[in-house]
Amino acid sequence: MTRRPHVLVSVATSLDGYLDDMRDARLLLSNQEDFDRVDEVRASVDAILVGANTIRCDNPRLLVRSVARQEERVRRGLAPHPMKVTLTGRGDLDATARFFTCGDSDKIVYTRDAVVPALREALGDVATVVAAGEPVNLGALLDDLGERKVTRLMVEGGGTVHTLFLSAGLVDEIHLVIAPFFVGDSSAPRFVHPGRFPQNHEHPMTLAEARRIGDVVLLRYLATATGR
Repeated sequence: MTRRPHVLVSVATSLDGYLDDMRDARLLLSNQEDFDRVDEVRASVDAILVGANTIRCDNPRLLVRSVARQEERVRRGLAPHPMKVTLTGRGDLDATARFFTCGDSDKIVYTRDAVVPALREALGDVATVVAAGEPVNLGALLDDLGERKVTRLMVEGGGTVHTLFLSAGLVDEIHLVIAPFFVGDSSAPRFVHPGRFPQNHEHPMTLAEARRIGDVVLLRYLATATGR
């Protein structure tokens, strides 16, 4: 049986748990030292996953920034950058987004079975489109990534994706960075949405590390992946 990848959620929030505010400019919740730490983590994984809304709103590149880390990956027989993965229910993705056009790694899009034909036509050869059930089944997604030799998956958001993985008990590890300020806007995006989570007050996660990084703090939690 193919082993599912180790799932690591990486997120930075305000003190009150927000991923961003409602201004046009992206809210910076970390600092350069922590950005470099995240780059190191990216270089250590086989694939990075974000939701389709993150691609539409943030247009991320999801690349390893450090040339030295890229070269180290190549020495290990890997591509310079990890595989890029997304999931979408609606299928409305732009083939010119930087997710698809930046970097030479494989791009995988998981979607509902009914959406596959139209999405394959829309994206052409910029990504591999995979049917993952009705609705998208995260277990099937992880099984398929395991078949593709992905052993470590980094999930970078956004809130809907965090909620799906965490509420399904499919997360092994959380890297939570907390910025020293509040957002205080109930309409702004949050780390997770309301849901039923297996890691509750009766089954808490294990704090494996607490590290000060300049003016932010990294909390690394190990979670019991009950849905795996």
